[in-house]
Amino acid sequence: MTLKLLPEATYHRVPAAPHVELNVAVAGSGPAVVLLHGFPQTHLMWRHVAADLVADYTVICPDLRGYGASDKPLEDGEETYSKRTMAADVVAAARALGHQRFALAGHDRGALVAIRAGLDHFDAVTHLLSLDVLPTLDMWDILRGADAKVAWHLYLMAQPAGIPESMIEATADAFFASFLDGWTADPDAIPESYREEYLRASRGAVASIVADYRASAGIDVTHDRADRESGRTLEMPVTVMQQDWGAALGFDAAALWGAWAPDLRHMTFDGGHFMAEENPGAVSAALRELMTR
Repeated sequence: MTLKLLPEATYHRVPAAPHVELNVAVAGSGPAVVLLHGFPQTHLMWRHVAADLVADYTVICPDLRGYGASDKPLEDGEETYSKRTMAADVVAAARALGHQRFALAGHDRGALVAIRAGLDHFDAVTHLLSLDVLPTLDMWDILRGADAKVAWHLYLMAQPAGIPESMIEATADAFFASFLDGWTADPDAIPESYREEYLRASRGAVASIVADYRASAGIDVTHDRADRESGRTLEMPVTVMQQDWGAALGFDAAALWGAWAPDLRHMTFDGGHFMAEENPGAVSAALRELMTR
């Protein structure tokens, strides 16, 4: 690996599940904060936020199962890449590193894993920061009609195994670059070396990335619906930062989130999707404020 999260970061292969190890960068000291990356990225997306936090916290940045340099098990059932399974990976890895309780922040796919970790492992997650997603059940509910075209990739990768993988592999760099370029308000936020690393890592993980998305159209919805019906919510303080999706798609994002998180601070972010790289100061400040609640 030529790029590091921080110069002082140490890297570990951490057992997370039977036959699955995560690539994890660790830096700093103090209370633990686990940062989960999004699509189509790796743990490196947190480099600016981590640089701010290491003075006061132990920062733990894994590559999720199926991404980056972490293991990519074959999808042999709908649970292989469920957010429940991926969340259990994260909790197990943090505990293997000596942290029974920790704050958790996630962006994009990592935020969906963080939400599931907060629901399933409320004894481990002390605080939760979510960047630019809606919970899975709500996301599918608000995507309808012509407006759903903004999420075309969700529908592509929700299809049965075979065709999505073949289509993406045939044009992998163009496919993944379309998101890195199209979702970024500041084109300089992702330097070329990091952009190339994200593309390299993603083109080597097409099958597992598709499996992650496929789970979000299936088993993850089932898990969310069971929680909704039982009244289960996030018990820890939650901060949400997201673009103003509601204005574009006609829904109240804060109200949707409020049903999941009684102790909620909801912030509308003016910028692109990759906010930890486009405005890391705002993300760090939000996370630090969250940790005081």
